[in-house]
Amino acid sequence: MEPHKLTYSCCIFSMPFLKTCPKFLIYVSGALSMWGDRMWHFAISVFLIELYGHNLLLTAVFGLVVAGSVLLLGALIGDWVDRNPRNKVAHASLFIQNISVTICSIVLMLVFSYKQRIEEIWDGWLTVVCYTVVIILADVANLASTALTITIQRDWIVVITGYNRGHLAGMNATMRRIDQVTNILAPLAVGQVMTLASNVVGCGFILAWNLVSLIVEFFFLSRVYRIVPALSVKPPTAETDGACQGRRTRRRLQGESNVAQPQPLTEGNRSSNVHLKEITNLPLCFRRFRWLVSTCKDGWMAYYRQPVFLAGMGLAFLYTTVLGFDCITTGYAYTQGISGSLLSLLMGVSAITGLMGTVMFTRLRKTYGLINTGIISSCLHLGCLLLCVCSVFAPGSPMDHSLLVPYFRGSNQPLLPDRSSIHWTNNTVLFDNDPSGTTPESYISIILLFLGVITARIGLWSFDLTVTQLLQETICESERGVVNGVQSSVNYLMDLLHFIMVISAPQPEHFGILVIISVLFITTGHSMYFLYAHKAKRKHRLDT
Repeated sequence: MEPHKLTYSCCIFSMPFLKTCPKFLIYVSGALSMWGDRMWHFAISVFLIELYGHNLLLTAVFGLVVAGSVLLLGALIGDWVDRNPRNKVAHASLFIQNISVTICSIVLMLVFSYKQRIEEIWDGWLTVVCYTVVIILADVANLASTALTITIQRDWIVVITGYNRGHLAGMNATMRRIDQVTNILAPLAVGQVMTLASNVVGCGFILAWNLVSLIVEFFFLSRVYRIVPALSVKPPTAETDGACQGRRTRRRLQGESNVAQPQPLTEGNRSSNVHLKEITNLPLCFRRFRWLVSTCKDGWMAYYRQPVFLAGMGLAFLYTTVLGFDCITTGYAYTQGISGSLLSLLMGVSAITGLMGTVMFTRLRKTYGLINTGIISSCLHLGCLLLCVCSVFAPGSPMDHSLLVPYFRGSNQPLLPDRSSIHWTNNTVLFDNDPSGTTPESYISIILLFLGVITARIGLWSFDLTVTQLLQETICESERGVVNGVQSSVNYLMDLLHFIMVISAPQPEHFGILVIISVLFITTGHSMYFLYAHKAKRKHRLDT
């Protein structure tokens, strides 16, 4: 067959598929969104380091702003997702995210191009303004990305699968596989552009990607919304449970400024009328603030009321760990004589084991059920992490065992020996030259550490998918957004604890303590899940 005829045949074949397969459209849209997110998260860290003279201050400020904003606004974001039609929420989140990144990229291009001239204006204050604008826009993009993730991955795919547990597990696993692949490839792609060209070209590349992605994702999500009629229907208030209805009633009373219709005065409603009068007499700004606080409180209470509360908290506790492929663990590995090329190879292997975890999840769920899948995944995760604990006491470990007593001895050895020659690539710290004196007496410790981290990702991602699907299946549809918003807030809170941990013990000889604390947090999280599983099984036996 001639090439042009083959292309025409492929197009003819694919058009009906695009029109009738919402799963495919969601996968493509999700891949574009995740690719853009991964590129941006990597690039913004590099850009902030470059702007501030190879200093980590701006990056630290950005990390705190992002974590703090999601922690404070997660419930509000989820409540906004619940209260509005699905198509409007998806389109608004998509538009805000991509436009924020686009404007931020333009500002960065101008700053990189005219940095010296900008530093001379307003005695350097214009530079501070530019930094502030960049961080605010990047934070807005992250909040919009959180809303889009809750909308598509926690709500839409549940409706698209028709609440079929097997199909839902398949879509969750596929979305996670896409995320694993993009987490490795996207930063490498934009990193190559920035290395071979310049930061300005890197900003332009991200800008162009976001504009094209915005158009494609908007079209695909609109198409999915049209071909899945169930997405246009949200349950009316009458179908929600009493708790959901009470939360919405309180929000309406506090959010609206008009006075309620007169009702007969009785002992039962006298206090309610007095409370409502107090609310309506407040200035508008105070009423709005009161409404925001009440919405956050109701969101956290709704999260606490969920049957899967312990499972969600268990997942959040897994975020307080240094046992992952972030700059902390890879930086420590470099101080132990591991080269940058080997670290990149290990990251690729970890991505493969993460994909194995998604495959294991689908098979275990089909064979043993969802709750038992979580138990098996937890045991596998903890079993592999025991290798990391063994690495603390193995030959070659820089751990000073006297540090296990309640006092710390000072040390002047930094975690990152030479910041002047750092290249940041995909959350990995690489150096131009090997620092002197970093070769350990034995590599047994570092081998055990990474063997545990890499193999543990099989159980980790299987457990993550288990809890994700439990949240999808258990939460009532009217509260799906706000509960997942609070879950994001809790995840960020535990991640903040992880960074506080590292700040408190930054030296290589302290890393063993961080490993032990991380395993304790992870063990606590899995224990919460075991308790949830015990209660769920007991409830199931009583019901049957």
